Amino acid sequence: MIIDAHSHVHDPLAAHLGLLDEAGVDRAVLFGTRPHPERAGDLAALRREMAVLERALAGRGATLDAYREAWRELDAALAAWPERFIGFLSVPLGLGTQETAELVEREVVGRGLRGIGELTPPPGGAALIEPVLRAAADQGRLPVVVHGSAPTTAEDLTTLAALARRYREVPLVVSQVGGQHWMQAIELVRDTPNMYLELSTASIVFAVRLAISEIPDRTLFGSDAPYGDPVLARTLVERVTGPGEVRDRVLGGTIAELVGLA
Repeated sequence: MIIDAHSHVHDPLAAHLGLLDEAGVDRAVLFGTRPHPERAGDLAALRREMAVLERALAGRGATLDAYREAWRELDAALAAWPERFIGFLSVPLGLGTQETAELVEREVVGRGLRGIGELTPPPGGAALIEPVLRAAADQGRLPVVVHGSAPTTAEDLTTLAALARRYREVPLVVSQVGGQHWMQAIELVRDTPNMYLELSTASIVFAVRLAISEIPDRTLFGSDAPYGDPVLARTLVERVTGPGEVRDRVLGGTIAELVGLA
């Protein structure tokens, strides 16, 4: 089974399904989203959508009310295509331990979702995910996905690795190969057994090649659609691997294990 381990709700949903079909992808991990760059028809519209993304990545407006529309869109996509999408739920950071635990139990586990993410702590704020990791541990090995590209800092990646070592039963996925800090991300994930590295939007081919070489059992094919393209992302993985067990794990086997499909 080919599984895209990183995608966001599209508008319209049919456009996303078309991309998955073209790429030969069976299923996709689906995150809710507040920005919708795929809606933009010109540069001005794209700037408006990207401004929403910039606010989210900076940690501004991260309230429950701000998340509810994204949750509704996610619910609709999962209800329409349960056989294609694997639901993960992003939750606000900074709510405190008890409120976060209740939110994860009610909104993630209670709704049958498979994991938590994509979390977007502000730069320098990776420690904010600790209550989420604690809740994920309490609920039994829920995978947690964290944004890894800019504005995530090198210090944030180090913090994530330290937290992963504290919550060893929780699979912690760093997205986008860690962005510009991809060499550090590879090293940290390699040396932290419950960390995983998702490969979307890599700008350098050998970043993906080296990631798979160093951590073949814990690298995940992902597109970050609509910011990336499933066809290109799959082609890149296949370009730097040969047929066989490693490629199969990267293209779906490992994420299938993490979400209970294998």
